[in-house]
Amino acid sequence: INAGVPLVRSLATLQTQTESQAFKKHIAEIAKDIEGGTSFAEALDKHSSVFSPVYINMVRAGEAGGILDDILKKLAVQQEKDASIRKKFKSAMAYPSVLIFITFSVFIGLMTFVVPKIGKIIIDLGGENAEVPTLTRAMLAISGFMTSKWYILVAVTFLTVFFLRRFLKTPEGRRKRDKLLIRIPVLKTVVIKVAVARFARTFASLMSAGVSVIESINITSKAVGNSLVEDELLAAAKEVAEGQPFSVPLANSKIFPPIVSQMLAVGEETGQIGEILIKVADFYEEEVDATVESLSSILEPIMIVVMGAMVGLIAASVIGPISNLSSQI
Repeated sequence: INAGVPLVRSLATLQTQTESQAFKKHIAEIAKDIEGGTSFAEALDKHSSVFSPVYINMVRAGEAGGILDDILKKLAVQQEKDASIRKKFKSAMAYPSVLIFITFSVFIGLMTFVVPKIGKIIIDLGGENAEVPTLTRAMLAISGFMTSKWYILVAVTFLTVFFLRRFLKTPEGRRKRDKLLIRIPVLKTVVIKVAVARFARTFASLMSAGVSVIESINITSKAVGNSLVEDELLAAAKEVAEGQPFSVPLANSKIFPPIVSQMLAVGEETGQIGEILIKVADFYEEEVDATVESLSSILEPIMIVVMGAMVGLIAASVIGPISNLSSQI
């Protein structure tokens, strides 16, 4: 677009280069709609499952202002920043996730293969009426249930995951999930910083594209990805509609740090909201990187300790009785 290539021809080029077959179909349908006289934004709006409201509204503003190439550049930067944050978070969580999987695998392996055999040894040494500690009896009971009623555990796990995923897709489920994330001490910092960075970059892009303040707030609230932040932004939009500057309701926010409202107030005074919020977004994206790295370094030793404690608990519950019975013999 920036080089002066017509929109339909640009889409045809993209369609040829795109590896995803599903996305190729979307691009082909968009190009066909544009050839039929539909605007680019309206064509994108028919594929709202692929293109977010932020994307569609920014393209609409770019077409209206004749700055579509600049808007697409801003969208590209925004998409790359979001993808970078997600990639770094997944990368940081990879090792702890592997440790969690290994921990549960070791626990299941010990409880289904090792503990039953050791339980048999205890009975052989001490008889059916052998006195064993409470911890050992509990471990043997859990092991017996896992080996004899494994299908119940599998069914309960499957149903729990299935219904939990369905519940989290509902508005109430998302709200409860977001409230829980905000209450967890370490994750709370990451969640807030990610939400602030996404808000600042998205709102700045919409304002730079010429979208009105209230419409920008409403669109941004849905793009942040956190229902609590969305509620605060929608409440702020109502106050802005009544004549308040946007920085005023944000100053009373329980989620947004004070620096956001202060920087926004400076932007409102100088007429440079977009430029200032981009600086806020850059700052918080760097903060997210540092926090995610520290989160990973904290979780790794915690998971190692948990795995060691779990294995040690099982070992203590089975080695003690065998040692006592052996000394009695």
